[in-house]
Amino acid sequence: MTTKTAISTPDAPAPAHTFHQGVRKGPFVQVSGQGPVDPASGEYLYPGDVAAQTTRTLENVRAIVEAGGATFDDVVMLRVYLTKREDFAVMNEAYGKFVTKHCPGGVLPSRTTVFTGLPREEMLVEIDALAIAD
Repeated sequence: MTTKTAISTPDAPAPAHTFHQGVRKGPFVQVSGQGPVDPASGEYLYPGDVAAQTTRTLENVRAIVEAGGATFDDVVMLRVYLTKREDFAVMNEAYGKFVTKHCPGGVLPSRTTVFTGLPREEMLVEIDALAIAD
């Protein structure tokens, strides 16, 4: 039976609640929802700038995926949570630049985008991921 293990890295923000940054079981790497937080300071970054928040959030996701033994190119699904529908185009542009750069195989991850409230007022975006390591 495959053991479930917690993923932890100083290259992404420490979780503030009762969950891990990510979990790996077999080849599956699940990343908990990440926001635009600086891993070193724990500060929320780029107030009001959804493009910069999206990029920082994806960097945090990537760090956890890599700590779990996969690469960003191994990500098969990303879920994006936005607080404002009008931020979609700007988020999508920043998201597209990031995933294109970090998926050299050319197959971009599947994605769902949901508009919702988020735990912190300064968060405009939250993203989680599922990767399958080889």
